[in-house]
Amino acid sequence: MAEKDKTTGVEDNLKTQALQEDVQPIINGDDAKKKPKKGTKAALELEIEELQQEHGELKDKYIRQVAEFDNFKKRNARERIDLLQNAARDTISSLLPVLDDFDRAIKAGDDDDSIEPVSEGVKMIYNRLKNTLGQKGLREMETHEQPFDPEMHEALTEIPAPNDDMKGKIMDTIEKGYYLNDKIIRHARVVVGK
Repeated sequence: MAEKDKTTGVEDNLKTQALQEDVQPIINGDDAKKKPKKGTKAALELEIEELQQEHGELKDKYIRQVAEFDNFKKRNARERIDLLQNAARDTISSLLPVLDDFDRAIKAGDDDDSIEPVSEGVKMIYNRLKNTLGQKGLREMETHEQPFDPEMHEALTEIPAPNDDMKGKIMDTIEKGYYLNDKIIRHARVVVGK
């Protein structure tokens, strides 16, 4: 019987001690600072609350990131559309004086009976147009008597070469090829000697 009383006394001491450990922080005002023992209902509830708070913060962060990325995509699309709409603005603006020159040449051709001033005016306009486009990065492809290169040239036909040196070389250019800032924008259409 004494043995049973000792066991009950030890259990009572442990319960009292555990109760004091749980209640003492509340008495001292340290309730928020000290976590309940692991495995207790209060500890699990506290952990659930912390996880729910962390989940809410992560969800908010995710929603903000998605919204920020969506805004970035919309802004990027608007900038791209604006760029495409205004890409040719500088080039066309620089070509307007050439268009004005053509208008003047047409009026001069209507007024004069002589063809020589009109022909001279057209040559001047051609040179001005060529220079303006050259300033924008347009460069003519050199083709006369050059070796045929399928990467740069498009062979329309082959004709017999007048001599062996001209075999495989360009005999005539039907349409000139052009580079824009060192990239081919139009392949030269040529006649090749065989």
